[in-house]
Amino acid sequence: MMKFLIMMIFMIPLCLKKNMFWMVQMMMFILLFMFMNLTLNIVNFCNLSYMYSCDIISFSLILLSIWICSLMIMSSENLFKIKFYDNIFLLNIIFMLIMLFLTFSVMNLFMFYLYFEASLIPTLFLIIGWGYQPERIQAGMYLLFYTLFASLPLLMGIFFIFNLENNIMIYFLKFFNLDVYLLYLSMIMAFLVKMPMFFVHLWLPKAHVEAPVSGSMILAGIMLKLGGYGLMRVMIFLQEVGLKFNFIWVVVSLIGGFYISLKCFCQVDMKSLIAYSSVAHMSIVISGIMTMNYWGYLGSFILMISHGLCSSGMFCLANINYERLHSRSLFINKGMMNFMPSMSLWWFLLMSSNMAAPPSLNLMGEISLINSLVGWSWLTMILLMLISFFSAGYSLYLYSYTQHGKYYGGIYSFYMGVSREYLILMLHWLPLNILVLKIDNSMIWF
Repeated sequence: MMKFLIMMIFMIPLCLKKNMFWMVQMMMFILLFMFMNLTLNIVNFCNLSYMYSCDIISFSLILLSIWICSLMIMSSENLFKIKFYDNIFLLNIIFMLIMLFLTFSVMNLFMFYLYFEASLIPTLFLIIGWGYQPERIQAGMYLLFYTLFASLPLLMGIFFIFNLENNIMIYFLKFFNLDVYLLYLSMIMAFLVKMPMFFVHLWLPKAHVEAPVSGSMILAGIMLKLGGYGLMRVMIFLQEVGLKFNFIWVVVSLIGGFYISLKCFCQVDMKSLIAYSSVAHMSIVISGIMTMNYWGYLGSFILMISHGLCSSGMFCLANINYERLHSRSLFINKGMMNFMPSMSLWWFLLMSSNMAAPPSLNLMGEISLINSLVGWSWLTMILLMLISFFSAGYSLYLYSYTQHGKYYGGIYSFYMGVSREYLILMLHWLPLNILVLKIDNSMIWF
């Protein structure tokens, strides 16, 4: 694991040189292929040390992080073209990638907390430094304080565990079972805010709407997964108390997911709609982890990976339109099929993945999550049906509203999609639909 970390650290001087924008991206792809060839024992942790190690959850999420960061650079070509602090932008992305890499691979709970919080800083810089509207500072504050408010109890919880067990190694903690109510609340609250769960989700649409395309991609692609990853890790030693209280989070998430799905139909801002759809998807992920059964665990893991690719691709699409029309309003982004017919295909492909149509990974994740939740209680069937139905509904709503209809007469100049944009979209969509062929790695661990 150390060799990858050192490679990323040595990429920092590259960022500060002139005209190295694409070079940094190429280096990231090289890093990605090197990491992809890591020999991995699926059943348990490998490349093991007291500090960094890798199991299949860490491996997949680190891979996703490197992938999304490479595509972030690709989609932000505009900054490079107008020379808008592009070196600092690259530096920011590398710093973020290092933090994410460490968060997912570190085995010490305290170090995990440290990197978990540190990954917030580059995101904040992205929103405040490269955002579009003046409200971006308020959005940044929302992001910062929601997360910090909930994560101080997590730090206290980690110290409490260390005081109790003299040990905070993630893979040793599975031998303990801590039946302490306050500890349970303090350990999971930070992750639920990060996911974000309904009731503490208000920072997400705000941050997405104000963030530049790269900020939205990293927020949707990786930042929401930090919460799910943390929950997967801590639920293992909170099983006894989880059996008593987990039903609360399942109920809140499912009802919230249904409500948010309805809220998607009220949005007139493309980015806002995609952000709310993320909240709806993450609500099923939270419920799946909280059922604490095998199907739920795997389903949450698969849906996190697939949502990372799908949501990030959708933000790219919204940005492609924004770069041409300088508006994210659905009233202005109409009839795009007349202007960019081939881009309509990508809209269709990513929207169909978003509504969990085959052969996307989303379908596999949702099937196992539905299996898990219905096995946990048959009453969840009603809400799951509604969430799945409205998920297809708002995806179709967004697609038909943007692609069909009479286009806005005020558009005076326009140009087609360029090959770079088609490549970004293909690099989002292909793994999302090809990974289904290797689903056995994700589904059959034992």
